[in-house]
Amino acid sequence: MAGAEVVTNDERLRRIEAITDAALSGLNIAELLDELLERVRDLLKVDTATILLLDGHTGELVATATKGLEEEVRRGFRVRVGRGFAGRVAATRAPVTIYNVTPDDVVNPILLTTGVRALLGVPMLANGNLVGVLHVGSLALRRFGPDDVQLLQLVADRASLAGQARARVLDRQAALALQHSLLPGRLPDIPGLDLAARYVPGHDLGIGGDWYDVFTLPSGWLGAVIGDVSGHGLASAVVMGRIRSALRAYALDSDDPAQALTSLDRKIHHFEAGTLTTAVYALIAPDRATVHVSCAGHLPPLLAAPDQPTQLVNLTVDRPLGVGRPLVNRRTTVLDLPPGATLVFYTDGLIERRSEVIDTGIERLADAVRSGPADALCDHIMASTAEEHPNDDIALLVLRRTSPIDAHGEYRAEQDRR
Repeated sequence: MAGAEVVTNDERLRRIEAITDAALSGLNIAELLDELLERVRDLLKVDTATILLLDGHTGELVATATKGLEEEVRRGFRVRVGRGFAGRVAATRAPVTIYNVTPDDVVNPILLTTGVRALLGVPMLANGNLVGVLHVGSLALRRFGPDDVQLLQLVADRASLAGQARARVLDRQAALALQHSLLPGRLPDIPGLDLAARYVPGHDLGIGGDWYDVFTLPSGWLGAVIGDVSGHGLASAVVMGRIRSALRAYALDSDDPAQALTSLDRKIHHFEAGTLTTAVYALIAPDRATVHVSCAGHLPPLLAAPDQPTQLVNLTVDRPLGVGRPLVNRRTTVLDLPPGATLVFYTDGLIERRSEVIDTGIERLADAVRSGPADALCDHIMASTAEEHPNDDIALLVLRRTSPIDAHGEYRAEQDRR
């Protein structure tokens, strides 16, 4: 029966230096994980070394990097926390050793077909949070000793930081891809209307749950919506994308904003349970003279009409989507949009400050609204009201009904260019 290897002080020092080598810091994440596995396989004289990282969205451990079990990564092996050998390490957050592997010990058939006889696994933790599992295996019977556990845990601690960085990079890439696909790259050209919008992230991932959308409907009406899904980062962005798509579908089946939001509320309760969403959905008539608006817990838009002070639209604010029982009696407000009038839709990141009441932020925004092209107004609002480093996402949508004077000016400008 094989015993644990006796490690001398010199060997122990060599092992530590191999893992803490400063040269490893110059490697990219994939190269670092690969090099750590190669070194630990050499230092512990084992046949396999594998890293499984935790997928925070599914709660599963995913084979990410390996030496000796490459088929595991190629097949995309996954295991739930608590199942099998790696799942047991993750669930207990403590080292686990198996002297003689049997089918009862593991759920991954690749371990058995490869002939792994002994296993040692340790948790990968960062700031107390589970990042994944690192395990090594031997094709011969072997008892792993305390020094082996200590060394493997040292490797796991270093790999945890790389794994955490890898997750941040992947989340950021996915979030940015979602941002480009979900937020309109270019607003539609709508006769009689001048449109502009801005989106500024307020956190590291670059996108969250704030969104805006503008779309034409077969009836000739124009849909405009702005909303905010609770939370930040990739998870909120994914939910936001599903909600945005669902609202577009409901908009095709209903010419009443309140009814569309009622259907969206029911969808969120069923498929996005626990998600709180606020939104303002507006339908602008084909003649652009009236706007039908329904509000689900969101800040009301501002209306700036010619020769009138800018003010909040006087509408009924129903409760947010996804809260309590689905609301069946949401309401729609109809308002006039005279030529030259501007509607300003926004999310709370634009106006909220921790040191002041929200009314102050609304007044600051109202003071910034002035007549003129929508794009120039967006620039002015962002420059005069948005924080330099916002703590929350900012979405801003400006919709201005052009007047006959605007149309004449545009015609004259086009003639001058010719």
